[in-house]
This record gives sequence, C-alpha cells and structure tokens, in this order.
Amino acid sequence: MHSMTNPLLDFTDLPLFDQIRPAHVAPAVDALLADAETALQTVTAAGFPADWLAISKVLDVSSERFSRAWGAIGHLNAVADTPELRAAYNEAMPRVTAFWTRLGSDERLYAKYKAIDTATLNTEQKQAHRNAVRNFVLGGAELQGAAKERFAAIQERQAELSQKFSENALDATDAFAYYAEAGELEGLPEDVIAAARAGAEADSKPGYKLTLKMPCYLPVMQFAKSSALRETLYRAYVTRASELGDPAFDNSALITEILALREEEAKLLGYRNYGELSVVPKMADTPEQVVKFLRDLGARAKPFGERDLADLRVFASTIGLADPQPWDWTFVGEKLKEARYAFSELEVKQYFPAPKVMAGLFKIVETLFEVSIRRDFAPVWHPTVEFYRIERDGQRVGQFYLDPSARAGKRGGAWMDDVRARWLRPDTGVLQTPVAQLVCNFAEGVDGKPPLLTHDDVTTLFHEFGHGLHHMLTQVNERDVSGISGVEWDAVELPSQFMENFCWEWDVLEHMTAHVDTGEPLPRALFDKMTAAKNFQSGMQTLRQIEFSLFDMLLHTEYQAATAPPGEVMALLGKVRAEVAVMPSPPFSRTPNTFSHIFSGGYAAGYYSYKWAEVLSADAYAAFEETAGASGEPNIETGRKYRQAILEAGGSRSAMESFKAFRGREPQLDALLRHQGMAEPQPA
Repeated sequence: MHSMTNPLLDFTDLPLFDQIRPAHVAPAVDALLADAETALQTVTAAGFPADWLAISKVLDVSSERFSRAWGAIGHLNAVADTPELRAAYNEAMPRVTAFWTRLGSDERLYAKYKAIDTATLNTEQKQAHRNAVRNFVLGGAELQGAAKERFAAIQERQAELSQKFSENALDATDAFAYYAEAGELEGLPEDVIAAARAGAEADSKPGYKLTLKMPCYLPVMQFAKSSALRETLYRAYVTRASELGDPAFDNSALITEILALREEEAKLLGYRNYGELSVVPKMADTPEQVVKFLRDLGARAKPFGERDLADLRVFASTIGLADPQPWDWTFVGEKLKEARYAFSELEVKQYFPAPKVMAGLFKIVETLFEVSIRRDFAPVWHPTVEFYRIERDGQRVGQFYLDPSARAGKRGGAWMDDVRARWLRPDTGVLQTPVAQLVCNFAEGVDGKPPLLTHDDVTTLFHEFGHGLHHMLTQVNERDVSGISGVEWDAVELPSQFMENFCWEWDVLEHMTAHVDTGEPLPRALFDKMTAAKNFQSGMQTLRQIEFSLFDMLLHTEYQAATAPPGEVMALLGKVRAEVAVMPSPPFSRTPNTFSHIFSGGYAAGYYSYKWAEVLSADAYAAFEETAGASGEPNIETGRKYRQAILEAGGSRSAMESFKAFRGREPQLDALLRHQGMAEPQPA
C-alpha cells in the first residue's frame, strides 16, 4: 500500500480519523517500524555524534511519527472497536511493543546518551536527559544476554495480557443484557426507561433492555424499587470477567500471570518487588511511605466511614430493609440523601444540558487562564465528536477533540489522551502545538432534547479538561518534558482534580446551568442542598479509594507470585477490607477481575496516585480560596501564578518544585480533609 493512500502515514497535520481502516494498520506499522529501526541504527553507529539535537533530529522525529500513528490506532481501538480493527491492532501490537522495549533498552543508545555533555543542554533538555538515562536503566539497558532477552519477552507478554484483560472486561460487560418487564422498572428515571426501551427495540426484543454500562447500571442501583432487579444486575456486575461468569471472559488466570511477570521484571532490574520499581520515577520515595500515607489517611477517615454506615443501617430499617444486602446499599444511600437533603440526582440533571455545561466550562477556563476557545475543524471518528482550538493573543496554543457520548464499541470511563505534544521540532525548526483527546461516556439525549449530565458527569468533564489543559497550555519546547510528558505519575492528577473544585462554586454553576425545559438556572436552594450533600458518605468513599490503593500496593509488594496458593489475590483483598473497609462485601464479589486501572491501565502499584494527587490539588485550590474576591470570584493573579508554575512548566522540573513555586511550601493533608468534611475533631 503506497504511503500516499495510507492515512496513517500522513503527518502533514492532524490524524485522518475518518479515513483510517483496519487494512491500513499493518502496512503503516511495517513502514514506520522500518523507518524507526533505520533511525536507531543511524544514531547508534560508532561515528554518530553524542549530541542531543543530532540524535533528536533523526531518532525522535522518527519515533514520534511512529507513536502518533500507533496512538491513532490505539485510540480508535478504544472508541470505535470493531472485530476487524481489534484483529489488526492485536496483530501489530507485539511488534510495536517489541520495538519500544528494544529502543528503551538499547545499550548503544544508552551509552550515546551517557556521553552527551550535559553542559551544552538547556534546563528543559537537562531534565529530559535525566529522565532518559533513568528510563534506560528501568527499561533494562544495563541487562545482558539472557536476562535482557527475558526482559523483552516479559514486556511483550505483559502487553498481550493487559490488552486481553481489557477486552475481557469490555466483552463481559457488553455480553450481559436483561430484558425487563415494565413492572420491574418502578422508580427508574424516564430517560433510562426510554433508552432501555430503544435498546430492546433495536434487538427486536419485547420489554426493556438493561445493561451493565454505567448510564444504565448506576441508575438501576440508585433508583429501581425492585430489590430483585437490583440483585440481578449487581451479581452480574461484580462477577464480570471472573470464574463465576462466562469462562470465555475470565480474567483470573491473567491476573496471576501479570503479577508473576511484574515481580520477575522487578527482580531482573534489582528490586525486591514491583512496588519498589514502580515508585522510582514517581514523587513518592518508597512503597512503605505510600502505605503509611494510605493508612494514616484511612485512620483519619475510618470514624467518619463508620458513622456513614451506621446512618445507612438506621435509615434502611425505616424503609423496610431491616437486613440490607450488598445490592441495596446504593439504593438506601440515594434514598437517605433524598430524605436528608430533599433532592434527587434526577432533579439536578435537568439543569445540566451538555451544551450549557460546555459553555460554562469554557468560560471559566478562558477567564482564569487568559485564553479563548473556538470551534475548529478536523476529521473525526464519529459524528458526535467536536473539535476546538485554544488561543492566546490570537495565537494558537493547542487543540482538542471532545467525544462525549457512550455507545457500543467504546470503552467505558473517561480519559484524556495526547494526539501530539508541544515540540520545537528539531527537523523543521517549527513549533508544533499540542493536541489532546477528551473522552467521556455520557448518556445520549432522548426525545430531541440535548444530553443531560449528572453533577458527577460535570465533575468528570472538568477533571478530564484539567488533564487537557496540563497538556495544552504548556510552554515547554522539549517534547519529552512538555505538557504531561515527564510529569511524575502520582502528580499527574493534580491539574485534573484541581478543576473539579469549580463544580462546587456557586458563581460558576450559576452561569453553566439552564433547566432543559424552562431555561431557568439552578436554584440557589438546590445548590445549597447539593453542597450539604457533597460530603455525604465521604468517609466511606475515602475508605473505598484507600481499599483499592492499599490492595494495589500490597499486591505488588507482599504477594509472592511463585508461592501464592490459588485464591491468594482475593484473600489479600479480604485482609485489606478487614483493615480499612466498613461496608461488608459479599464473598462472590470479584472486583479485581475488572480492576482495569492496575491490570491494563498503567496504575500498577500506582493507584494511590489519586489520593496522593488529591492532597496536592486540594492544597493548590486552597490558594484560590484564600485569594477569592468578595463574591467568591477567583483571583486572576492566582490563576496566572498557577498556570505559570504548574500548567506551563509541564514535566520540565519535579512536581514538588512546581508545587513549591506555586504555594511557597510543601503540600499538607489538611485542605483535603477540610474539603471532604473530615476536619472536625474525631468523634469520641
């Protein structure tokens, strides 16, 4: 296939998402791999100068094209999955993984980097160089012979297993459908019922199609009056991709193998376990420090969690659930929230039509960070995808795609991905501006109305946009430390969680709400109830996050793959729950089997990063609270300082340096506890 006809080989500007077909994948990967191989051979040749720019001009230019094309393929695999694309992706993946592993462990290239005279580098390049040398060591560049071959084989196998884990989780979720009768749906929101009816019609089935996808599963757990219906979906949900469901999708054996390979990888590199290896490039120093941080936070949250559960138990008996089962708690919680704060998520949703929310989000970003956001044009992968550019003083700073809606073939959850990074290109001398992808899974609009977002959806949108801003507002010109590149993993959630705070500010919400039927903004009284409800069960929610985080870290430090008896993963989770959880969990629950974050999403021995970064973001946001104007409007000076110290600096210095540049000190736990309503004295 000639390059002119292969859209994956066109790097003139943005990816040609509308033209990429599964048939393009293999030829593009072949061509780009060959090109990258040649570049690697060129720069590692004996006579090639150990010079940062010379290497960059050949190797980085070639590998950047490769990663951009592969990024486009991986992106489509996540948002527009088809059997053909999945097959093409999986066929190419081992070769792609093998190349990156080889590149990251090439001792000739490592020697070339070590020989670079760092006195000739600018500050950004020095940081990128430090990271590169460290990554070579972590990538196995110092390994020899059989150890090096084994290391490469481990990387390739891990990539296959992670992809399979992710596919099993997606397929197990997609495979479930329950066709309910009208009588079973009592209590469900109208839009959910309408969507379920449409789903059944599309399958030529009577009744209402209920699935395990969040826009359907969550409302059933929150609102369905039938405990039997909740139980049906709950059991299916918590046993997804496990030995208790369809054996074709069982992730149990994959989990065991992934953990064994990680442990082996860590030992090859001279670490006792994967947890130790994982924290090397992070802000945290040791797994012990992380475990101590989690246990400290857990101890402070536990009394609040116990109080939350006691509240739920008392309330459950008043609504006829004397002995609540696991599938009842979400429903009880929703009812208690309605009783205590006299509002429902349903009522709130009517005030958040997607277009109005987007406009509100853009307005705050424009005001706070002194930019403007405009609609733009680019080839897209689905008609609902929108494209925008961000400008400052008439100059383009960055661009982004927004893919808001849940649909078949699209992975669940929400994420931000980079399409390309800001880079003063060594080949052309032209400044390349960054491009991001923001992906959410919101319910579609029904009956000709715009999509309505829950307040949680709004928070998710702000969160992903925070990641996007970190990537797009960078002022760093060195690709490997610009935007989110090179930022420590446990600090990367700071800008995203920071943005969530604005979803709780009255003067922000006032301007980004309009009732879908009347156009009225969110009433102040309803907002006050939402705020009062904000920290509802925050003790229990914090403990849930700590449970996941602690389980993840202990799984990668204490679990011994070689000697672990079958069922040890669940046993370890049981131990963690006994220590931190207050909510009992049923013996049939298999949450690890769909814990994609740690088995296929890059958060292995890193799930604690969410809580760690929450401390950073709460403390950073406190700076805005301390400098806010009389009616609560954010101080532009503080916005500028935050933008310059944190967003613009990207990965060009350590996260701690950036934090101190903004706050003038190290981060403290207090703001987080205060924001989550856990700052009052411990109950006796």
